[in-house]
Amino acid sequence: QAPPADGSSVVVDVSPTSDRLQLLSPFDKWSGKDLNDMRILIKVKGKCTTDHISAAGPWLKFRGHLENISNNLLITAINAENEEMNKVKNQETGGYDQVPEVAKQYRDAGINWVVVGDENYGEGSSREHAALEPR
Repeated sequence: QAPPADGSSVVVDVSPTSDRLQLLSPFDKWSGKDLNDMRILIKVKGKCTTDHISAAGPWLKFRGHLENISNNLLITAINAENEEMNKVKNQETGGYDQVPEVAKQYRDAGINWVVVGDENYGEGSSREHAALEPR
C-alpha cells in the first residue's frame, strides 16, 4: 500500500513504556544566529570515530530510542583535559561526571554545549545515532 499523499494525519503508536522505541519531538527552529557562550562538553584526544561517539554492542538495542542510546554518548572517547574515558567536568558545578550525565545536566539547565573533536570526528560506519545523540 502506498503512503498517503499528505502524511500529516498519520499517527504512529509507540508505547510510552518502551525502552527500544521513542517518538522524537522536532528540533527547535534555528534562529539564524550563531550560537555563542557554549560550554565545551569534551575535547576529544585523538580519534573520535562513530564508535567513540556512539559505541556499538549492547547499546544497539536502543537504536530506536534516542534518550536511551544517548546514555553511551562519547563514553569511549578520551578527554584531552584529564586523559580519561567518560569523565568530564561540569563547568557549572565544578564536579566531574560521566559524559552523558553532564550533557543531560546542561540540557536540563538550558545550556548549549559543543564537542571539540581532534582527529577524524565522525569517521566510520553510517551509524546515524552518532549524529543524533549529541541532540
